[in-house]
Amino acid sequence: MSSIDETPLGVAPHERRNSLEKHLQTRPEMQDLKDRHILLDTNVAPYNRALQSARQDLARQRATDELKKNLGKRPGRDELVERNILPATATAPSLQAKAHELERHMLADNLEHKIQNRPQPEDLISQGILEEDEDPRSA
Repeated sequence: MSSIDETPLGVAPHERRNSLEKHLQTRPEMQDLKDRHILLDTNVAPYNRALQSARQDLARQRATDELKKNLGKRPGRDELVERNILPATATAPSLQAKAHELERHMLADNLEHKIQNRPQPEDLISQGILEEDEDPRSA
């Protein structure tokens, strides 16, 4: 956005004119202002404000209807949890990162514990779970 001309009134007229010219050179184009919804699009009946207003209301209502339709199609929380888009926890959002980190550490500790306590290959061979030629130590 262009800034406000704060040139004092006591300044020479040609300096004020230069300041105004500078601001006019940097002002946005009309289409840019229309795209940013600052100016109305005046392609339809520029002298008929009622028609312009009705057109604008219709466009706003169409956007509202489209938004409601899309919100109606939006999946529920349960479906998002099922698809692993949302976490299944009821933890506060500010704590979710720490809870996820804690869960990962707990899983790692559990896996480490299971690896430490796994049966030896000779026990599995004696129980008939592994064959002699499947001994992982001989590989």
